[in-house]
Amino acid sequence: MKLKNEIAKEKIKLSLSLLGNIIIAFIVSMVVYFIMALFFESFLSELVAHLNYDLYTWIVYNRNIVIIIYIAIVLSIIIYRFISKYVDAMQEVYKSLDTILQEDNQTIKLPSEVSMFSNKLNEIKSDYIFAKQSEKEAEEKKNDLIMYMAHDLKNPLTSIIGYLTLMHDEKNISKKTQDKYIKIALDKALRVEELTNQFFDITRYNLHSMPINKTEINISFLLKQLVDEYYPVYKKKQLKCELTVPDKVMYNGDGDKLARAFDNLLKNAINYSIKNTTIYISLTIKNNKIIIRFKNKSEKIPEYKLDKMFDKFYRGDDSRSSITGGAGLGLAITKEIIELHGGTINVKNDDGFIEFNIELKK
Repeated sequence: MKLKNEIAKEKIKLSLSLLGNIIIAFIVSMVVYFIMALFFESFLSELVAHLNYDLYTWIVYNRNIVIIIYIAIVLSIIIYRFISKYVDAMQEVYKSLDTILQEDNQTIKLPSEVSMFSNKLNEIKSDYIFAKQSEKEAEEKKNDLIMYMAHDLKNPLTSIIGYLTLMHDEKNISKKTQDKYIKIALDKALRVEELTNQFFDITRYNLHSMPINKTEINISFLLKQLVDEYYPVYKKKQLKCELTVPDKVMYNGDGDKLARAFDNLLKNAINYSIKNTTIYISLTIKNNKIIIRFKNKSEKIPEYKLDKMFDKFYRGDDSRSSITGGAGLGLAITKEIIELHGGTINVKNDDGFIEFNIELKK
């Protein structure tokens, strides 16, 4: 819409410019004509009569026609020069299109007649370069993560094979030792499953191609169910979770995808919470909007990292081990799910807490 308005303004500008040139040319041509008529008419008359008396006679009897022809010639020259100038400017626009796909910092400069195109082409070029750089960085991060995760897969698989081999080879193994080996193998197998799921997220990250199947859902119940499912994890991590929601809040949305979004936020809170603290989850309704907050006690995150929290393959704490670290897709997926529902999500530091705020139109 903005571009259409700019083009419309440019058309009006060109039309006024052409009209102005025609008016100026007409006035100048008439001034020149009257000056010549006043001061050089006798000289010109004698010159034309001397060269061709018949032509002189025709001019005298067709004075008005001569004036019209004179004005038409002058206006034709002016219009031709104006159009030629504009055509040359458009050719410059055409040539500049080749430079849009060049990933350099060279600014596109065009004649003043098409300055609007110059600004727009520079804007397109800037967006293209930014998109290419972002895509390149995301691809590099993706490849690095795949390489690291492929390496990480070897460790749990080696342990699983090792402990299963021990149980297979040692015929007189005690029940206690057997249970121990099974427990270790199970933990490693669960880690393999987690890494496999992360591989799936990385290679299939494209929510825009996934349809949103909206139905009437009770978001309060969705959050209660989610909090209950993670009870064993809170206990293991020495955490508590406090949920404050109304009994029933209905919303037209995709329950599966929203559950995945909330799940990602809760996992993030669990992984980054300080031990022996409480995770706070709340749901309120204000100005016909559903506001959902996930808040946990955490070390303060620098502002420059907050801005990147929702980027693909970004992990806020680079020092975290591969045991707890994810692929850096959870928050990016959460943001896309919320935006696909027409909502917004943001994150901020709040007096020793990290707080995620979701707003959905009721």
